[in-house]
Amino acid sequence: MSHVRFATTQAVFDAFPEMVDKISVKPTDQSPIHFLRDLIANDKIADAVTFCAYLLPRREAVWWACGSVRTLLPDIPQARAGGLLAAEAWVSQSDDDHRRAALELGTNGDTKDPATWLALAAGWAGGLLVSNPKSQVPMPQYMTPRAVRIAIVTSSTGLPKDERITRLKACVQEGINLAEQ
Repeated sequence: MSHVRFATTQAVFDAFPEMVDKISVKPTDQSPIHFLRDLIANDKIADAVTFCAYLLPRREAVWWACGSVRTLLPDIPQARAGGLLAAEAWVSQSDDDHRRAALELGTNGDTKDPATWLALAAGWAGGLLVSNPKSQVPMPQYMTPRAVRIAIVTSSTGLPKDERITRLKACVQEGINLAEQ
């Protein structure tokens, strides 16, 4: 069963209008998977990471980001792994307790740490953005993919350029594989 929720690339952009400012390539009527493959073939790796983050459903996007961070930062010190572990726990058991635990870690974490963004990605995958007796605002759909993108991009910044591109291409390919399952 495919995890692709959109028939065309344009449909993804329509669902997430903020992508227009994050991707240098214009949307098309191509299938999202074909669009991703074209981005990789044309060395638009940052665009491919961004598009994949928005394409995948939230749970799958968090799972993909966790695997990508592990690929990009294979030696994560135990002291910095809390956000990653909380995100993985939420993916394994996507209940509100795990989501809130991840949100707590992410909210109190270092915004320069990719694991913090993984925790936020999981924490922002549901629940309420604002809750008071007069108004309850659900968590906006774009919050998780935004955090997924930041986690992956920040994980890659310390790598030499050629290695970064090679690893990011592998990460995007894993995202494609996950989307096609």
